Amino acid sequence: MRIAVFSAQPYDKQFLEQENGRHGYELNYFDQLLNETNAELCKGFDAVCAFVNDDLSAPVLEKLKAVGVRFIALRCAGFNNVDLLAAKALGLPVVRVPAYSPEAVAEHTLALILTLNRKTHRAYNRVRESNFTLNGLLGFNLHGKTFGLIGTGQIGLATAKIIKGFGCNLIAHDPYPNPDFLALGGRYVELDELYQQSDIISLHCPLSEESHHLIDEQAISLMKDGVMLINTSRGGLVDTRALIAGLKSRKVRALGLDVYEQESQLFFHDHSGEIIDDELFERLQSFPNVLITGHQGFFTEEALTQIAAVTLGNLDCLKSGQPCDNELTHSIS
Repeated sequence: MRIAVFSAQPYDKQFLEQENGRHGYELNYFDQLLNETNAELCKGFDAVCAFVNDDLSAPVLEKLKAVGVRFIALRCAGFNNVDLLAAKALGLPVVRVPAYSPEAVAEHTLALILTLNRKTHRAYNRVRESNFTLNGLLGFNLHGKTFGLIGTGQIGLATAKIIKGFGCNLIAHDPYPNPDFLALGGRYVELDELYQQSDIISLHCPLSEESHHLIDEQAISLMKDGVMLINTSRGGLVDTRALIAGLKSRKVRALGLDVYEQESQLFFHDHSGEIIDDELFERLQSFPNVLITGHQGFFTEEALTQIAAVTLGNLDCLKSGQPCDNELTHSIS
């Protein structure tokens, strides 16, 4: 089977090649994002392997089907970039990696929180310049603070377990309560109550039409003054303009982002020699209490190993005609 791997970075090649020794597929790598313009490159391929920012809308899927592609394999959990109804209508099975080392994203969430709180990134730069003053580095104890999670799936639960060790009070909102979260001593509340009570709010939910801009001007207005917001899930969950307004009004004390709504044109590529035209992103970057990382929450050896194994294992199932637990399109009516 010939597989076209899009948005391919050197680490994708490394881990996919290691795993492919057990499968023997022909893997061809394209560093560009998949879109309607370059879908023609997939002619002669049996499958497309895509990532979070690749375009798998109906027009792209139609082109892929027309050039002979039979399978779509996502090497990620999120699938908001895929038109599943169109895929099913075209007879294109779509498989994903529903969970890969949830601890990887949970630990990165904590890295953002601790860095923002204790300002270790700023302290590092000061000490490098032999500046040992502490002014401007004041933080707060996590112990005793109320930590609000929006989403308590595998990543949210892994985050809750770590935060529990800091002595935080755990509250959460999720339409599908997780008994393991309750066993930690956590409590489920309505969204408005979570906004009002939380000292720190962390997002761990999928992006959908219902959750798009979940954090908007109204949501921020309900939050405590001085709230810390963390998003390691999907950029579209937050309204960037509302975040900027919250930062300017001091309602938001600190903001940690590993994702960004318009990240597809920025993340995973080196733009250090270019002028970035995204004014909202540049505005976010101007705040000293904002920390942005380039969608690296998943980026651990364990997670990449699992992503490669599950992705190629999913394709084994599709190739042999066997049922695949990770297929998305079979449940679409």
